[in-house]
Amino acid sequence: MTRSDPIIYVVDDDASVRKSLLRLLQLRGYRTRGFSSAREILDLPPGDSPECLVLDIRMPGMTGLELQDALASRQPPIAIVFITGHGTIPMSVRAMKAGAVDFLTKPYSAKDLIGAIGRALEKNARERADGRQAAEIRERYATLTPREATVFELVVVGRLNKQIAGDLGITEGTVKVHRARAMEKMRAGSVTDLVRFAEVMARSSPASGDHPTKVP
Repeated sequence: MTRSDPIIYVVDDDASVRKSLLRLLQLRGYRTRGFSSAREILDLPPGDSPECLVLDIRMPGMTGLELQDALASRQPPIAIVFITGHGTIPMSVRAMKAGAVDFLTKPYSAKDLIGAIGRALEKNARERADGRQAAEIRERYATLTPREATVFELVVVGRLNKQIAGDLGITEGTVKVHRARAMEKMRAGSVTDLVRFAEVMARSSPASGDHPTKVP
């Protein structure tokens, strides 16, 4: 087992439940860490490997749902599986809408828990890979000149070279030069690649104003 292996954090204020869960997961070969309160997770630095949080809903101080809210902007993200003996339908709906992978009510089987954790780690691995790809694409986009970025943005929304030339008051030949340079810097083999890159940037930072989604 290495530091690059997935890790599972178990948060439950009941020491016997926490120890039981940790023992089960360790027997399955997982790296684990246990915590007695939700607030302890907030001080945990993000790791380099897929992470899953097995989290009780009702705990003294910060609840599981409150911790989920606090972790919403964490990068890279952490996958959450809720476990509870006091869950309600509104609780489960809220947790799942906020991105939880599963919401297990006690008594649950070890098979159900292990299955939920497996799905959570797979989801977290995909999200981390997507995040790395988005960061690389944003770095390439940042190398474009303002004019290259404008041409790129117009290309990805379907404007033709002739139309872009008219929009910007430049020649079609100049548009082609900027377009070629943008594609080279973005490492795009086709317009389809440019569109995909724009979509990746939009998904990874939907509130940002520094990527092609600005273009109407």
